[in-house]
Amino acid sequence: MAITAAMVKELRESTGAGMMDAKKALTETDGDMEAAVDWLRTKGLAKAAKKSGRTAAEGLVAVAVEGGKGVAVEVNSETDFVAKNAEFQGMVAGIAKTALGVSDTEALKAADMGGKPVETVLTDAIAKIGENMTLRRMAAIEGQTVVSYVHNAAADGMGKIGVLVAMNGGDEGFGRQVAMHIAATNPAALNEASLDPAVVEKERQVQIDIARESGKPDAVIEKMIEGRMKKFMADVTLVGQAFVINPDLTVAAAAKEAGAEITGFIRLAVGEGIEKAEDNFAEEVKAMAKG
Repeated sequence: MAITAAMVKELRESTGAGMMDAKKALTETDGDMEAAVDWLRTKGLAKAAKKSGRTAAEGLVAVAVEGGKGVAVEVNSETDFVAKNAEFQGMVAGIAKTALGVSDTEALKAADMGGKPVETVLTDAIAKIGENMTLRRMAAIEGQTVVSYVHNAAADGMGKIGVLVAMNGGDEGFGRQVAMHIAATNPAALNEASLDPAVVEKERQVQIDIARESGKPDAVIEKMIEGRMKKFMADVTLVGQAFVINPDLTVAAAAKEAGAEITGFIRLAVGEGIEKAEDNFAEEVKAMAKG
């Protein structure tokens, strides 16, 4: 497979590796981006394991809580200008409230909102505002107590990142602190048991390869892998992370002090995982100059 400059650039940005190292990684893995990241990590040439997808879509995430149920919905627009529009925000708030009565995105699209299906409400808004919009996804959670938090709020209950936390015990104040922590750290799962086994196994294999590169004896390698996997679990699970409010405690320890058991969480961020074509501004200006 031909290795392009754009592929090298993308790998460099996601790993912090040098240009020649990124190119070699892609060559060694036949252009497979994920395999190239693992190759760089094995050689000690990549920085963090985390890869943040480029956020492309604009819009809002809205949250709504009623009793022991909370929902978060993401409605995308083409521009941030529309996301700041009061009419758009009112529609998103209405969609979030409607979501409290359904279980998934498809059911939400068909649900009644002011006498029309939500999907029709969106279509009407597209025709009126003149910009494409999509109801991308929704997520719901239930618990004894459900607390919400919105980061970078554009209006009440909506913004760029929406978080819901379900707990037994504790109080809303602590729940909000946990929600703020989740907004900041974006944990992959609640605890080790809820992590995708494939993710754990992949990380273990990477750590085995890294340890073998060290040339140390097998007994030492085993201890290295054990320690690094323990650190990995602490980094990616909510209960294992250092609590941003008090870094001397893990989230699990902070919950215990607060008399709370965290049973689940949801975190939605606008546009995560959607790629956006990057315009070449210089070429655009050149084309405009040519008339």
